[in-house]
Amino acid sequence: MHTIEQGYRAISLLIDINWDRLLFPSAILAGLMAAAYVGSLGLF
Repeated sequence: MHTIEQGYRAISLLIDINWDRLLFPSAILAGLMAAAYVGSLGLF
């Protein structure tokens, strides 16, 4: 049980440190998908 708790704490620390490395690529991907959707509507 102690090992699981330590592993969870380590994963939580990694997420706290590297959250921006996941946030920025996902924001870029969302922007590209939104642009592709607007482009597929044929408005521009």
